Amino acid sequence: MFSLQGARAELAGHKSCPRINSRFFGFFMSVEAGIFSFNMAKTKEQKKEIVQILEQNLDKQKVIYFVDFTKAKTSGLLNLRKSLKEKDAIIYMAKKNLIEIAFANKKMPVGVKDMNGQVALVFGFKDEISPAKTLWEFEEKNEFPAILGAYLGQEFLNKERVVELAKLPSKEELLARLINSLRSPAYGLAKALEYNLKGLIYLLNKVANQA
Repeated sequence: MFSLQGARAELAGHKSCPRINSRFFGFFMSVEAGIFSFNMAKTKEQKKEIVQILEQNLDKQKVIYFVDFTKAKTSGLLNLRKSLKEKDAIIYMAKKNLIEIAFANKKMPVGVKDMNGQVALVFGFKDEISPAKTLWEFEEKNEFPAILGAYLGQEFLNKERVVELAKLPSKEELLARLINSLRSPAYGLAKALEYNLKGLIYLLNKVANQA
């Protein structure tokens, strides 16, 4: 059974990289019927808890992406969540006014109310680029989620800049390139040293035989 208290406890158990499961995206998910709809917070306490969960993620994030999930279907959104989880990122839906409150409390001015559609937040906890790549790939293939922008380093990035970010090589790709570039000269140097050592041994043996 869905409960804000249970979801909050689950998030609290992951201090470095909070996770959420399929029962909790900040909204009520009916997987069986394939229907997504917001579960309006009926009490001030529920609204307060949603804002607190948002603030927890705002404290831990390295980047925040804003997406419109209006066209999302159950299976597609679950696949997106799985792909993001592999990148140490989560997707979280909440009402725009609650998102605005959380951002205002953290002194992070973002005009969420002016964004189109049903807004979801994607929090990246490991690096800034990987979630952008995942979101861009999903939008290209599935026409959702529609990327609206990102918040990075106290600056709001529009969609065009997010796409540019998505096209950058990831840290893993850069590391692989670095290793390859270092490996090639090292391999050549090792071969040269091996050849010179064999040549030296050959000359020493030749001198010894002539003595």
